[in-house]
Amino acid sequence: MSGRVGDLSPKQAETLAKFRENVQDVLPALPNPDDYFLLRWFLAWNFDLQKSEAMLCKYMEFRKTMDIDHILDWQPPEKYMPGGLCGYDLTKQDLLKTKMRDCERILHECDLQTERVGEDAMCSLKGSLLLPQFFGLLEENYPETLKFMLIVTATKLFPVGYNLMKPFLSEDTRRKIIVLGNNWKEGLLKLISPEELPAQFGGTLTDPDGNPKCLTKINYGGEIPKSMYVKTQYEHSVVGTGPNPSETHQAGQQPVSSSSPDRWQFSSDGADIGFGVFLKTKMGERQRAGEMTERYNAHMVPEDGSLTCSEAGIYVLRFDNTYSFVHAKKVSFTVEALLPDEGMQKYDKELTPV
Repeated sequence: MSGRVGDLSPKQAETLAKFRENVQDVLPALPNPDDYFLLRWFLAWNFDLQKSEAMLCKYMEFRKTMDIDHILDWQPPEKYMPGGLCGYDLTKQDLLKTKMRDCERILHECDLQTERVGEDAMCSLKGSLLLPQFFGLLEENYPETLKFMLIVTATKLFPVGYNLMKPFLSEDTRRKIIVLGNNWKEGLLKLISPEELPAQFGGTLTDPDGNPKCLTKINYGGEIPKSMYVKTQYEHSVVGTGPNPSETHQAGQQPVSSSSPDRWQFSSDGADIGFGVFLKTKMGERQRAGEMTERYNAHMVPEDGSLTCSEAGIYVLRFDNTYSFVHAKKVSFTVEALLPDEGMQKYDKELTPV
């Protein structure tokens, strides 16, 4: 018995009925609670009733966290996100690249294909990049939806990455991954009919204007402009080119009570920046407050830190560019003085020697 609908042994049918009974409280929330859907979980976990139930419950949490019910309405940055849905394989099953949103799109397309041809259509994935996170999510939340994955034009580092991933993939999934060599176009045509395969990949499918890449169906990605990068929002910045070469800038001058935590985050543009925290003692004088002036590569990774102030006073965050005679810097930062925790203050006093 294959363990699929219409080909179940008496024991498998009994286990399926028990599975349906045990998960009946979540059935209304499932996208398609028929035997085909439930059997996907059984097949993925070798008819282990307990594990199938646990993974289905985990899947429901995943749907809630990722807002899967509305993911088809979400618009990703498609101009720079490679992938697309362009056709079917020789058994009229969907061809797509590895995207979480595409998983839901393809399941919806399978339902439409079922109505057209009168039978359930399985999904097939095509991609040129393997992502461990994606495969983990695919196996846990979309079991038995992968018919095969074709890897073409793989880089020299692909075998290294794939070998690192193997332990995290089930044996069934590993059997479905097919790496095609130099004659990959011929290999694709053994699985996909020419009229469903873009001419770019050896088929005959083109756009209405004759473009062999089928740009109306497939996005090829590209370099994302820096203007679209997500930027951390800071409360303050040293406007313009400051701190200028060989200059310093004082920031965050505010009174702080004893035992208060002082917290900051900053980034610089162009190159590294010196940073230190000081306590002002008298007019024109200051002393180091535990955070020595050091140079930080805040132009590469935002720098954050904190300091529990040992005594009350005005603390100063100092950005130092005196070591640079050429590069001006732009510094963006956020600083916050928190109120001391009364419980921790009491705990500190109990531990302080007299």
